[in-house]
Amino acid sequence: MKKKYNRILLKLSGEALLGKKEYGVDYNVLHQICEEIKELVEIGVEIAVVIGAGNIWRGSQNAESGIPRVASDYIGMLGTVMNSVALQANLEKIGVYTRVCSALGMASVAEPYIKRRAVRHLEKGRVVICAAGTGNPYFTTDSAAGLRSLELECDVLLKATNVDGVYDADPRIDVKAKKYKEVSFDEVLEKDLKVMDGTAIAQCRDNNMPIIVFELMKKGNLKKVVFGERIGTKIHL
Repeated sequence: MKKKYNRILLKLSGEALLGKKEYGVDYNVLHQICEEIKELVEIGVEIAVVIGAGNIWRGSQNAESGIPRVASDYIGMLGTVMNSVALQANLEKIGVYTRVCSALGMASVAEPYIKRRAVRHLEKGRVVICAAGTGNPYFTTDSAAGLRSLELECDVLLKATNVDGVYDADPRIDVKAKKYKEVSFDEVLEKDLKVMDGTAIAQCRDNNMPIIVFELMKKGNLKKVVFGERIGTKIHL
């Protein structure tokens, strides 16, 4: 069976790393994610990763702290660097060459994000972890995922979540929630389906970057998506 996508951008939420914990990283979950990434690397898939920091810091949930939005966003970016280094360490422990490329200056722990250098790493079979979002406040890691998927000329943006696709309501609350197999970018925006933030959706729509939303922790799902199986929900024009 031939793989459908040769270069992917994998968007991981910080919450995905929580597992059964309330804060930080569940290392069993992290190890499973790394094993699935390794399996794809071994069959020649080029992988860039953007990871959030919701397991460490969420600005929207820390509003009561009185910390201004810009400072709060920078704290979140630093959280993504922490998650990126943890992911790198676990990938390299199982033999996967990895580079963390940060949008913020972080010379002791990460390379600066430079598109040409990141592409070269991908061509050499290294996993590229894009840390610190876009490097700017007021932009989420979803927006960073959209931006990096386009810059790095990926075939698809894979949004890994805790549910098995896009629904018209929260399936954890509404048992009658309907799952979409496919949905357009415009419908996601018009119905405010809460898949990714509106900036990321509009960016991918305007540049024809397909998004597949799928359940991360179901073993083998990542590989199935890369080989073109109908897993999750595809968002496209």
